[in-house]
Amino acid sequence: MTAVNSVPPARFSARSRLRALQADIMELILERELEAGDPLPTESELSVVLGVGRNTLRESLKALQALGVIEIRHGFGMFVAPSNFDALTDVLTFRGKLSLHHNGQEALELVGVRQALETGLIGASMEQMTPKQLAAVEESVRRMESLAGSGEHFPEADSEFHRRLFEPLNNEFLIRLMAVFWTVYRRIHLELGGSDAAAPLEAAALHRGIYEAVAAADKALAAERLNSHFEGIRGRITRAVSE
Repeated sequence: MTAVNSVPPARFSARSRLRALQADIMELILERELEAGDPLPTESELSVVLGVGRNTLRESLKALQALGVIEIRHGFGMFVAPSNFDALTDVLTFRGKLSLHHNGQEALELVGVRQALETGLIGASMEQMTPKQLAAVEESVRRMESLAGSGEHFPEADSEFHRRLFEPLNNEFLIRLMAVFWTVYRRIHLELGGSDAAAPLEAAALHRGIYEAVAAADKALAAERLNSHFEGIRGRITRAVSE
């Protein structure tokens, strides 16, 4: 019998009730049109409105805080949390690292999601890119090349390069989501001990190639070179897991 099947039905029922209560609290926030930073009703008020005991309520509130939905400031009260992707980053990092002990499938799938986003949206971003934004992308490449010339790796410049590639879309949620996947891969890479990392000069040249395709307004080539970049990442994970 598996661990999941050994959990008594009562436990499942309790979990279901807590999830339902969390959904009710989020629905209350929406119904009252609260925004990030707005205070929530007190625990006493929520207990009455939702018809639950204080202990049960607190369990759900702690879970919502962990999810980044609310923020509990002891001595001040509870507030709608600002946009925060930390919880998502932590969960995806855990799933990716856990998969490394098996076949690395989830780690590869996470890279695949980022790959699909970037290669699928690069053409639209290029259409909106201004000369100033294009110059900023090249500035990131030059920073990479400078660091690579000293034999240094450049994770910050790499992150900056990919962020600048898609800033023309003016979609803050997308930028943050891409940053989540970048951070998750970075943590997975470090978990592998930086195994089989591309040489700095080689990596800088790869990013230079992506920039040149964008500068030439060649959407197909830009997508192709981004794909090659991510296939290299996938290959490094596959080789590390199989060792």
